[in-house]
Amino acid sequence: MPSFAAPDGRQLVFDDIGPRDTAQPPVLCLAGLTRDARDFHGIAGHLSPRRRVISLDARGRGRSARADDPMTEYTLPVEAGDAIALLDHLEIPSAVVIGTSRGGLQAMAIATAAKDRLAGVLLNDIGPVVEREGLENIMTYIGVAPKAADRAGAAAALSRSMARHYPDFEEADWLALAENLFVFGEDGVPMLSYDPRLAEPVKATFGAPQPDLWPYFDAFEGVPLACIRGAHSDILSATTLQEMGHRRPDMLHVTLSNRGHVPLLTEPEALTLIDRFLATCA
Repeated sequence: MPSFAAPDGRQLVFDDIGPRDTAQPPVLCLAGLTRDARDFHGIAGHLSPRRRVISLDARGRGRSARADDPMTEYTLPVEAGDAIALLDHLEIPSAVVIGTSRGGLQAMAIATAAKDRLAGVLLNDIGPVVEREGLENIMTYIGVAPKAADRAGAAAALSRSMARHYPDFEEADWLALAENLFVFGEDGVPMLSYDPRLAEPVKATFGAPQPDLWPYFDAFEGVPLACIRGAHSDILSATTLQEMGHRRPDMLHVTLSNRGHVPLLTEPEALTLIDRFLATCA
């Protein structure tokens, strides 16, 4: 598995598939708060026959090294810097970022620090206003080890806690989601796929007033932009998406029925929008 050293030496792992000999900018996939590159296997499989797709395990997630100091390392500026360092490592001048949830916030941070590295940005169920309901939901599970005894138990627990986000899921879908969310020991017991200390900086800022992220969104000026929202999302509201579209009338967007936080990016409407959007990214 390919890896590179972040600016502070932390070893980070990424997936890298698809053709290198194309004039099209590659796609860089940045995952959500507790998620990793596995979330992008589906969309990478769709795109990789014609475009290079790179998916990063952010520090402390998936296969990447964990932090010595969670409070200073698990931050958006550091994670955005890691993404830029990955582009530097691969000698990629600019990429189209697909940012899911926190990955989209990382894209906003990149826009303020190094906008020239962005050939386009697709935000997956995230915007400049993060709804309180969604934050409260995150507090219920972040850093908490799963209590299930096996894959089936993990899938059943997900079906109970996340049914509103995926109302059309069947048993096989919940099993597949469990495989993406957890790692399993030799005995089949599910474990967190991320550093549980990730909860420390999140909980430390939970009670603080939410920062104004609209200037970070506005920093996308001149960058091709798209957004996918789940109709049942508790993170990105319809009102926020409407304001995003008002500020960026050229932003392509779609709201997916039967999805909450977060869309899988393999839904037919999502694939249609992604293909259309990438065609606009030079």
